[in-house]
Amino acid sequence: MIYLDYAATTPMSERALTAYTDTATTYYGNPSSLHDAGTSAHTIVELCRKKLAASLGVKEGIYFTSGGTESNQLGITTLALAQKEKGRHIITSRGEHASVHSALSYLVHDHGFEVTELKFTSEGEVDLEELAHHLRDDTVLVSFQHINSENGVIQPIQHIAEMIKGRDILFHSDFVQSFGKIRLDEVIEHVDAVSISSHKLYGPKGVGLLYIRPSIPVSPLFPVVTQEKGMRGGTINTPGISSFTVAAMDHVEALHLERYWSLRTLFIQALQEQNVPCTLYEHSLKLKQLPQVVGLRIHGIQGQWMMLELNKRGFAISTGSACHVGLLDKPALIYAMDGTDQEGKEFIRISFGEKTVKSDLLTLANSIKDIYNQYFRLEE
Repeated sequence: MIYLDYAATTPMSERALTAYTDTATTYYGNPSSLHDAGTSAHTIVELCRKKLAASLGVKEGIYFTSGGTESNQLGITTLALAQKEKGRHIITSRGEHASVHSALSYLVHDHGFEVTELKFTSEGEVDLEELAHHLRDDTVLVSFQHINSENGVIQPIQHIAEMIKGRDILFHSDFVQSFGKIRLDEVIEHVDAVSISSHKLYGPKGVGLLYIRPSIPVSPLFPVVTQEKGMRGGTINTPGISSFTVAAMDHVEALHLERYWSLRTLFIQALQEQNVPCTLYEHSLKLKQLPQVVGLRIHGIQGQWMMLELNKRGFAISTGSACHVGLLDKPALIYAMDGTDQEGKEFIRISFGEKTVKSDLLTLANSIKDIYNQYFRLEE
């Protein structure tokens, strides 16, 4: 199988696997226990916390979670409820991860919040003019992803932060697709909370983190919880956290963007040379595009059919974010860009990773051409 769905999940690296098994074998105590085995495990967790904080460019405010979904839900809900006396209006985009919409739905139905969902521009960015139009005195929170998972467009985080500056509006951002893939030092200072997942950067599943700026007064959602300063309950996953930290350190320091740009350019050129009619969903400016995520649609062919046919030929691709499957009649990106149902049905996503080589993408382009020709022969 030629795996080209790295935006959905990644295989664990050898170093991350080793860290997991070594930690599970040696530091198996409950980090909350006061005996030596527990204290040793606690020391490992706190060391990892400091390393991950440093990789983000912060000193404190790191809470370990079970992954990006829980981080989004905890972060958004915690920040919103901390601001509810000021107002109950939140702004987000149509193109966010399903977990963001889940948290916002809870706030609407259980706490009386109002949510405004913004569209994307033709470049795949949050529409800043629309954002300016919808900002209100009772707006207390905005939540926008840093990088869209379906086409890799980098959102204008700094511009959004500038627009809400001085208005007592908190800013949450989903960093799941950006952490370990691009530099974050110029972005982290502009947000109040971020969500990160381990398995997107060759770490284990079931581990993530939520960062909340320490100066923000927040209260835990659940009472009588002692772990993670009351932010979430449950025995802390020491081996998972250790493995996550090793994977993060390896990838924060080695982004390989030039390699991914080379692969992206090769694939797009190969597809164009095959004369397959398609539409790419990408930003026109290179600095606003993550190269390893390619969102496109092949005209006239449903993405599900293309995905299944490629699967028969040994390729793993997707039709959008794995967490949106079954929830929408079209991918969140297409919905955010006001695309038609037909455009949504034709959408596919190809995402590269460490093991992707040029021959994989050349073969993929040839296979897409063969499938396209086969499909329209069947239609005749």
